[in-house]
Amino acid sequence: METPTARWRRLLPRTPGRWAAAVAALAVLVGGGTWTAVADDGPPAVQREDRMLRMDGVPIDTSFFTSGGSGKRPAVLIGHGFGGSKNDVRAQAEKLAADGYAVLTWSARGFGRSGGKISLNDPAGEVKDVSRLIDWLAERPEVELDGKGDPRVGLTGASYGGAVSLLAAGHDRRVDAIAPVITYWNLADALFPDGVFKKLWAGIFITSGGGCERFEKQLCAMYERVAVSGKPDAAAIDLLTERSPSAVADRIKVPSLLLQGQSDSLFPLGHADAMQKAISANGAPVSVDWISGGHDGGDNETARVEGRVGSWFDRYLKEETGTDTGPAFRVTRTGGFDSTDGAAMKRGATSDTYPGLRSGGREIPLRAGGGTSGGAGATAGTGGTGTPAGTAPSAGTGTSRDSSGTGASAPSDGTAASASTETFRNPAGAAPPAISAVPGVGGGLSQLSSLGVGLSLDFPGQFARFESAPLATSVHVTGTPTVRVNVKATEGRDAVLFGKVYDVSPDGRQQVLPSQLVAPYRITPDQQGKPVELALPAVDHEFDAGHRMRLVFSATDLGYASPAEPATYTVTADGPLTVPTAPGVKTAAATLPWWTWGLPAAALVIAAGLLLTARRRTATPAPDPELTDVPLQITGLSKKYAKSVDRYAVRDLSFRVEKGQVLGLLGPNGAGKTTTLRMLMGLITPDEGEIRVFGQAIRPGAPVLSRVGAFVEGAGFLPHLSGRANLDLYWQATGRPAEDAHIEEALEIAGLGDALARAVRTYSQGMRQRLAIAQAMLGMPDLLILDEPTNGLDPPQIREMRDVMIRYAAGGRTVIVSSHLLSEVEQSCTHLVVMDRGRLVQAGPVAEITGSGDMILVTTAEEVSEPLAEKVAALPGIGSAVRTDDGRGLLVRLDGATTARLVTDLVRLDVPVTGVGPHRRLEDAFLTLISGGAA
Repeated sequence: METPTARWRRLLPRTPGRWAAAVAALAVLVGGGTWTAVADDGPPAVQREDRMLRMDGVPIDTSFFTSGGSGKRPAVLIGHGFGGSKNDVRAQAEKLAADGYAVLTWSARGFGRSGGKISLNDPAGEVKDVSRLIDWLAERPEVELDGKGDPRVGLTGASYGGAVSLLAAGHDRRVDAIAPVITYWNLADALFPDGVFKKLWAGIFITSGGGCERFEKQLCAMYERVAVSGKPDAAAIDLLTERSPSAVADRIKVPSLLLQGQSDSLFPLGHADAMQKAISANGAPVSVDWISGGHDGGDNETARVEGRVGSWFDRYLKEETGTDTGPAFRVTRTGGFDSTDGAAMKRGATSDTYPGLRSGGREIPLRAGGGTSGGAGATAGTGGTGTPAGTAPSAGTGTSRDSSGTGASAPSDGTAASASTETFRNPAGAAPPAISAVPGVGGGLSQLSSLGVGLSLDFPGQFARFESAPLATSVHVTGTPTVRVNVKATEGRDAVLFGKVYDVSPDGRQQVLPSQLVAPYRITPDQQGKPVELALPAVDHEFDAGHRMRLVFSATDLGYASPAEPATYTVTADGPLTVPTAPGVKTAAATLPWWTWGLPAAALVIAAGLLLTARRRTATPAPDPELTDVPLQITGLSKKYAKSVDRYAVRDLSFRVEKGQVLGLLGPNGAGKTTTLRMLMGLITPDEGEIRVFGQAIRPGAPVLSRVGAFVEGAGFLPHLSGRANLDLYWQATGRPAEDAHIEEALEIAGLGDALARAVRTYSQGMRQRLAIAQAMLGMPDLLILDEPTNGLDPPQIREMRDVMIRYAAGGRTVIVSSHLLSEVEQSCTHLVVMDRGRLVQAGPVAEITGSGDMILVTTAEEVSEPLAEKVAALPGIGSAVRTDDGRGLLVRLDGATTARLVTDLVRLDVPVTGVGPHRRLEDAFLTLISGGAA
């Protein structure tokens, strides 16, 4: 039977001998090349060979990775991202080599140690280089061949490297499979979407490439021309289009795994949609995966992505037909609640077929929302788009028709429907600009949206707003919302608009812009005065019942170039907002946790252990009356690793915790945190030193442990029982009186509400975690110990867990929490203990370790002058403003002002802001302490 890979090769005839001849003409070596053994935990050992190859006289720096034996194997080429080098993909190369591939990495022209000018994947430059690398692989004795000069080869890479993977597949028929990651289909469409110049991302491209002089001359001239005019011309669009994968769309006919980022204002999800349509139309297998992160930051799911890429190549390069390559479509969903099986922090939702961006459209009626009135329009989780904080949004009146069945209702006050029309201005100079995404921040703003808050700026008089009624049921949007509008601009000008859909809370105090994404539109005079359909940003986002959808069209956006001439725009909503729900995409069910079968066995083991330790107890030291009111004092605590004479997990550790404190126990992996907590709970015995809780020495089974509650490494619940029944069962097992449980008080702090009556199998991960905390709080212990309580929680759930800890300590009790989330520790803890390699590094109040003050880091596109920094420092509510070491940013201490107000003032002062976010003082202090300990 013919295998799928063999069939692709049969359908794509080769040009015999041509590539082998090219190899002979290549000046391969500059020097002899070097082999280096790559460290690995076990066999097979990976070897790396570094060589400098020459392509048309241009030196290209390469590394070749192989492992084990002399057998033939498929090859994989891995490209790097823009501004990077081959070193960025070394770890992935080593993993693939250990898995039986011959792997070649290289630094593209103009990057790393390679020579030449950057020509943005020119077919005659970077793409031709890839073909010559394939020539080189064809001559290697380790590489499997499909014919003379034809190695079996796949390509992968992220961003710039992903694009060259697609281009190589279109230009070189020897390519057998590809797996591009967060990349572009049409670079002109990415940087000039709908004819609007994406100025900040374009500027970042030039800067990260080393400056305009590092680029091919015509590219530099094109950029400068467009940047000055603020509008792309036909020549610029043609130049970028001819260097894009879309130019060879009909020639990409190999199995393709397309991984695109949801948090990506540079190459949004629509690029992967265009890839899928084109490549699948050529008859090749295609799978699409929307990962959590992207160019705007977030979790890029590196381990999962690389695992899926490896499986893809196993199937289509090694021809392992039994390999599971995954679903045709997958999207990572963060948090949320699934009433049937319980949601985890991150779970994949999948479909056997790719749904596209407009599957399962539902119509949401809209009504005008009064965008020309209100306050400043700066929002950071409150107010928003011209709505003063603390007031409900001005919904106005709108259509009484609701034929969609979505649950969005029309006004019930009997008022007549009004025209859904808004008029607003494009300000002279396009300033101040609205803010949605801020490119290059590394996730600063885009991550706020996943926290259930957000920072958005839409200035009064510069936007139109249309709003739905409160949703009667939740709506999960997967894809691109669309709306028909009628746009008019004064004086025959182009209308440049920026569309976005906010998720607005029931009280109107909070609005979230999913992934901080906005879509630009250029409406030319010949398109004005008649309905046009506009596509909003593609997202995967759930709008909860009771929330509203808020459609906003702004005249400006910080990331884009808007016309400098003032103009008046009128926008009329010519129909409902149609949102895709992708009904065929199903969230994966959670597998049964280990404790559903392991709990009974674990109970037996624990009972046996208690019997044995009871028999072995030695005399307990007398209580210390001076420590009766001290929750915890640790003195000279040491514990060696098992079977070790001189290697310590914890060594000479001493610290003290007082009532009412929330103490954070911090340290890198291997610091000894968990060992310390296990000794504190009497689970293991220290080799030296002592632990006293309220003056009582800790021993296994010590009576004072009844005053300690603990949550370590998760809790086991019976899934078929309700949350309340699980807690009752646990308390009964302790043998203590029911009236001592204080269950109602624990539940009030945990905040589970009506969910207690439901079976635990219906709980989300966050609810399970809160139930586990409630279990640890039963009996209202004076000392509560939590080991990584936020593991598996999404950002809103983490915020809730923080509130639980703070509320618990507020009653005069004490909490000790071990966590790797430094930002959460900084916000929830009063005191810190920092450990490294088993020893105490520092202990004390958080403010003492990190430094006090509400510090904000502002990054800028240009160097900030000292006079400008002084102007910022003089703003109302600002304590200080100091330039960063490189001059391209400010450290601002807030003294009454809000972050939103700061951003508004910075825009007014023409500060070229590229990012605004909290200055991670604890992270800085922690890394300083740990590095100091390592010196």
